[in-house]
Amino acid sequence: MCCPSATLTVWASAWLSGAAASDDVLDALLAWGEAHEVVAADAEAAVTLDLPLAGDFPATPVQLLAALRSHGAGPARLVLPAPGDARGLGGGGPFTEAALKAGEAVLLPDLGFGLVPVPIAEGLVRWSVFKTTVPSGPDHVGLAEAEHGLTDAIRDSAGALQALDVARDRPGVRAELAAKLRARPDLQWPAGTPGRALRVLQRADEVGAILAIAEIDEPGGALSSSAAVRRADALRPISTAVRTARYAAVNEAVRQLTEQGDRQP
Repeated sequence: MCCPSATLTVWASAWLSGAAASDDVLDALLAWGEAHEVVAADAEAAVTLDLPLAGDFPATPVQLLAALRSHGAGPARLVLPAPGDARGLGGGGPFTEAALKAGEAVLLPDLGFGLVPVPIAEGLVRWSVFKTTVPSGPDHVGLAEAEHGLTDAIRDSAGALQALDVARDRPGVRAELAAKLRARPDLQWPAGTPGRALRVLQRADEVGAILAIAEIDEPGGALSSSAAVRRADALRPISTAVRTARYAAVNEAVRQLTEQGDRQP
C-alpha cells in the first residue's frame, strides 16, 4: 500500500494551491488513524512553526496546516528512503535518521522542514517536524520510466530466482494476495489527480503485496544461507522499483494538482 506521507504530500499540496479544502486533507488522513498529532522535533521547528516540542501537549493537523499556509509553504515532496538508499533526504542528521527508520517522510522544500509519521498507539499517528537541509532539486522520475522499471525489475528478479532454484509455489498464495489487497486502507485522492499516477500507484500496490508475501515466506525454497542471501538480493530490485514507482506517481500528482490550483481564478 502507499503510506501516510503520500497522503499528506498530495492533499496538503492540493490544499496549499487551492485545489482542495482543509477538511478534505483531514478526512484523507483518517485512512491511517483515527487521530493525528503534531510535534516539533527540534527548537527551530518549534519556534518557526509555533509547534510544541515532543513531550509537550501536541498540536493538531489543523494547526500544522495553518502554520504551513502562514509561512508560505509551497508543494510538498514525498521521500521513501531505505537502508542504503537515502535519495532525496539531503544528507544526514536527525531527520534523515527518522525518515530511514520510518521508511517515509514529507519534505517541505520552500520552508526547509520535513515531517515523519510514526504510529504510536492504536489509531494514533504522531507527525514529528524537523528542520532539515533540503536538496536543491528533486530526483525526477517520470511515470513511464517508473512503470518500465517496475516491469523490468519483476522480469529480472523472476529470472534470477528461477536460476537460483529458490522460488517455489506456495499453497493458497492467490487467496493470500487477494486478502492483502483487500486489507489496504481505502485511500481517497483529490479531484483532478492524474489517472496515470493512480494506475502506477495501483500497480505498485499489487507488486508490493506480492513482495510482502515473498518476504514473509523467507527463505522460500533456499536450501542454504548463501542461497537465501542470493534470494534476498534478487528480490531487492523489486522493492526499489516499487518505492520508485510510488515516489514518481505521488510527486507527479502533486505537480499536476499544483498547476491546476495555480490556474484557478
